[in-house]
Amino acid sequence: MSRRPPVRRSRPRRRPTKRQQRRQAQLAGAAVAVAVFVAVVNWLLVHWWLLVVLAVVGVLAGAGLLYRRRQQALWEQARRQGLRYGLPQLDGLHHREFEYAIRDLMRRDGCTDTKQIGGAGDNGADVLATDPLGRKWVIQCKHRRGGSAGSAVGTPDLQRVNGTARQLYGADVVLVVTNGRFSTRCAPLARQLHMHLADRSMLATWAAGSRPLWDLLPKVPPPRRGA
Repeated sequence: MSRRPPVRRSRPRRRPTKRQQRRQAQLAGAAVAVAVFVAVVNWLLVHWWLLVVLAVVGVLAGAGLLYRRRQQALWEQARRQGLRYGLPQLDGLHHREFEYAIRDLMRRDGCTDTKQIGGAGDNGADVLATDPLGRKWVIQCKHRRGGSAGSAVGTPDLQRVNGTARQLYGADVVLVVTNGRFSTRCAPLARQLHMHLADRSMLATWAAGSRPLWDLLPKVPPPRRGA
C-alpha cells in the first residue's frame, strides 16, 4: 500500500503591526495628496485666467488698505495740528483727562512718541515726550477744578518730580503744568532746580494757539546734538 503524503497545514497570516498600519496610512494619505495636487495643477492650467483675476484682486485690495491707512494717518495729523483747548474746557476735565489733554497738545506740536504714564507708581511723572529737537520732557500735571480759585501748587510737587525726572527718565526739560496757580515759593525753587513752570496764563496761550510750548517757556535747554 502506498502512503498518502502528509497534509500541509497553512500558517495563519500575520496581522500588520501598528507601525506598519501607520506607515500604510501615511502612504495612502500621501498618494491622495499627490493626486489632489496634480488635479488642482491641471485645473489651474486649464483655468489660468483665474490666477490673473485673483492676483489683480489681491493687488487692488492691498492698495486700498494702504490708501485707507494713509488717509487715517493724514486725518489724525490734521486733527492734532488743529487741536485747541479753552480754559473752561480744561477746568472741566477730570485730573486724568487733563493729563491726556497735555499729552495730545505735545503730540500736536510734533512730539510723536508722547505718552501718558500718570497713575500709581508714576514717580512724579504724568507725561513723557521727546520734542522734534531731541529733548526729553518729563511733565507733571496738576489739575485744579476751580482753576485759579483752587489751591496753589506748592514746592513739594516740584521736589517730587525733580527727584526722579532726570535720574529715572533722563529728562532734559522738567515741567510742571497747571490750570491753576503756583505758590510764591515755586518760581525761585524752579530756577534753582532748573525746572520749568507753566501756569494758567501760559497754559491758555499754549492750548488755544499753535505755538509749541518750547517757544513760550524761557531758557529751555538747547537741542540735543544730532537732532
